[in-house]
Amino acid sequence: MDMPLIDRLTQTLGYTLLDADNFEDFVAAAPQCVLFFTEDPASFPESNDVAVILPEIARRFAGRLVPAVVARGYEREIDKRYGVREWPALVFLREGEYLGAIARVQNWQDYVAAIEEILAGDTHRPPGIGIPVVGQPYAEETRA
Repeated sequence: MDMPLIDRLTQTLGYTLLDADNFEDFVAAAPQCVLFFTEDPASFPESNDVAVILPEIARRFAGRLVPAVVARGYEREIDKRYGVREWPALVFLREGEYLGAIARVQNWQDYVAAIEEILAGDTHRPPGIGIPVVGQPYAEETRA
């Protein structure tokens, strides 16, 4: 699929395209970064909108965020690591550690407020993928 708005980010603006070969090194080296998970713009047309908004975010937070695009073939290998359940998604990391995420298209003021809050916060564990964990009762509890 032709993705000119997303391709512009890497080909014209010079954002790093992340895949299995460079992902770990990039996120570990970036003091703070924002990763763009696009998925297929044909299925998720908001990805094109976020591709237009991301350079504005990069300008607004210049010096505080390094933007990158996760390669389409690699997204599904790492999306669960960061709890990505909605597309498109922006995932924020500090030296490889999770800060937060914003899914889908937002109003500009909502982006700015959410990103300010995310960047001011501490790193923490990403959200789970939504599968409830149910423990098994101990053998003593199941005896009648």
